[in-house]
Amino acid sequence: MSKDVKTLYITDGEDGIRVDRFFKRRWPHINHVQLNKLLRSGQVRVDGGRVKADTRLATGQTIRVPPLPEAPDVDQQKRERAMLSPQEIRFAHSLVLYEDEDVIALNKPSGLAVQGGTKTKNHIDRLLSAWGEGLERPRLVHRLDRDTSGVLLLGKSPQAAARLSGAFAKRRANKTYWALVVGNPKPEDGYIDTPLVKKGFHDREIVQPAEPNEPGAEVAETEYVTISRAGPRVAWMALRPHTGRTHQLRAHMQAIGHSILGDPKYGSEESQSLSAGLQLQLHHRRIELPHPTNGTLIVEAPLDPVIQAGFDRFGFDEHEAETDPFAKQKKKKR
Repeated sequence: MSKDVKTLYITDGEDGIRVDRFFKRRWPHINHVQLNKLLRSGQVRVDGGRVKADTRLATGQTIRVPPLPEAPDVDQQKRERAMLSPQEIRFAHSLVLYEDEDVIALNKPSGLAVQGGTKTKNHIDRLLSAWGEGLERPRLVHRLDRDTSGVLLLGKSPQAAARLSGAFAKRRANKTYWALVVGNPKPEDGYIDTPLVKKGFHDREIVQPAEPNEPGAEVAETEYVTISRAGPRVAWMALRPHTGRTHQLRAHMQAIGHSILGDPKYGSEESQSLSAGLQLQLHHRRIELPHPTNGTLIVEAPLDPVIQAGFDRFGFDEHEAETDPFAKQKKKKR
């Protein structure tokens, strides 16, 4: 049995997950009976309070994890089932944008899910076995929607993952997304602080604008800057989420009347007419945050072919953008 009580931050990649699934993901050897005993006795707590197995967690919350039984050795048969093919291992390593002793940054392609599910067998989490199992296996510290491309960070050790997760939870990670949206937002730059609430279930789940006091409503904040325009039809935007809600950028742009092109869930009639042949035009271009052990980590991802198709159609050139489109906004606020 592990001897230490741990306090962990809930990361962007775990926002909305149930307590029982949080445990199953991190400690798959802990069964339902064992977890319920820990919950009933109050040994598992979220932000200091008791919780149930079906309680949903939110980014930034802390969860108290008591000493847990050690995981049994995985037998050879399970190891063989988990093995990746040589082609899958090569593919996983081909996604690497940056790697050092603590961090791996991947260039996640559009259409590849970060985590698995009932209908999702191929995903990034599975591919992480390309680096090994146990302590050798990198850990996800945030997530991207299946159809969003760009920078995805991994911690190469429990300590590095915890520090990266802490940077996300404390809002010390500056994320810059590029998006092509319908129309020209006015003003050209601004701040969206519309709360969001989840509706529906699983694959049919969407988020919608909500009143602050509405049950289930969560604070959601997004900063935006217009980089360029293709006449009045389409704008190339830089988006910076200051919170990590599910589908936040997509729902926020829809809320101000400028849906992201190629978005089947949060589109409008106008955006759909401009999106013929295009998939979701949303790309995690750049991230800047404290490195787990030294200085600042900055990683940029080149355009994915999916969003490159949109750039080509509307005549945008990625070299037109400033490295940090939000730098001018910071000066205005001073």
